[in-house]
Amino acid sequence: MVFGFLKKNNTQDKNSEIIKESMIVVDAKVRDKFEAIKMAGEILVKEGYVEPEYIDAMFEREKMLSTYIGNFIAIPHGVGESKKYIKKTGLSVIHVPDGVDFGDNNIVYLVIGIAALGDEHLNILANIATLFENEEKVKKLIQNPSRKEINDFLNGRI
Repeated sequence: MVFGFLKKNNTQDKNSEIIKESMIVVDAKVRDKFEAIKMAGEILVKEGYVEPEYIDAMFEREKMLSTYIGNFIAIPHGVGESKKYIKKTGLSVIHVPDGVDFGDNNIVYLVIGIAALGDEHLNILANIATLFENEEKVKKLIQNPSRKEINDFLNGRI
C-alpha cells in the first residue's frame, strides 16, 4: 500500500480527497509559526474540511506542545475537543522556502495542517512520519517544489 491514507475508498467521490493541489501553497512568506498555522487552517476552512473555529484549536494545540516532528516538518492540528469542527478528513500544506521557527530553533519548511475524523489521525500521523523519514528526500522536496510535486510526493507518486 502506497500511503493510502490520502485516498478515500472507491465508493467516495473526488470531492472527498484528503488533499488536492488547491490545498497546497508554495513559496509562502510568514512572520512566525502562528501565521503559518493560520494559513494552513484557512485552507482547510476554504476547502470545506473544517469550521473556522478549528483554527483556534490548532493555535491551542501549538501552545501546549510544538507540532514540529523533525526533518523540517510541522503538523499543526486541533486538540481533542475540536473534533466537532471537522467536517471531513483533510490536509493542507504550506511550503515556506525561508523556513519558520517552530520553537527551540527547529526550522520548518513544510507545514502540514491536519484535520481528521475519528481515529483517522493515527493512520495519517503514522504515514506522514514514514513518508518524511528520509531527510535527503525531504531536502530535495523543499527546494523549489511545485504544488503538483508536493501533491505527488504525498500521494506516493514520487
